[in-house]
Amino acid sequence: MRRINGTALIIAALVATVGALAFPVWSYADRSGTGQSNLNASSVATQWGPLTATDRDFLVKVRLAGLWELPAGQQAIERAPSQAIKEAGDHLIVGHTDLDLRARDVAAKLGVELPNQPNEQQQGWLRELSAASGREYDYKFANLLRNAHGKVFALIAQVRHTTRNTLIRQLASDANQTVLDHITMLEATGMVDFDAIANEAAGGATASPTGPPPPDGNLPPAPTPVAPTGENQATSRPSTQPGPPTAVNTDRPAPGAGTGG
Repeated sequence: MRRINGTALIIAALVATVGALAFPVWSYADRSGTGQSNLNASSVATQWGPLTATDRDFLVKVRLAGLWELPAGQQAIERAPSQAIKEAGDHLIVGHTDLDLRARDVAAKLGVELPNQPNEQQQGWLRELSAASGREYDYKFANLLRNAHGKVFALIAQVRHTTRNTLIRQLASDANQTVLDHITMLEATGMVDFDAIANEAAGGATASPTGPPPPDGNLPPAPTPVAPTGENQATSRPSTQPGPPTAVNTDRPAPGAGTGG
């Protein structure tokens, strides 16, 4: 009898152990905290496709950008001693007036509440610009705005790549054009401190860089050009040509034009 009880205990222990090991595998798809479960939990259905927390965050950030960059552009036209900074400010005004219209249109359709004033950090940037003058003003304007645009560029790319909502995808495309235009104009001032931008980005990086070894002074072999091998002749042309930075064409139809919306 003792032998039977001992065997039963051993079998029960083995079953419990196997069950404990197998449970995480069986329940993985439903386990809270995974990327997929977070995506599902944050998404709401709309007639334009699922709307995620990242989509909504992007919509708010587009609105916030206009709330501080448009007045910054207006101030630059009035106070900047450099004509290049004035021109960059002009692009900020035109770009964010248009982009804000599009963001408010999308938010109204999707039922997303938008802020009506810049956040604390953005208000701090505006105060910093207001306190500067002369050459210092030009430098601060070029670098504060260039750094802000560079950071939002990554979010635009992520949203444009992953969103399943057609309205958000179109807004990301529009924002991409506008932000690239502003980056181009700010860099054309010749006042952007690229070393400071690179050092700040490196300070927040965690992954080790990859790529070929650094140059050793010897010229590497010339790479083979990328060229078509078929007989078909391509007819499209690059949208830009190599050369100095120029403004990006952001002329596009008004929101809802041609869609009946």
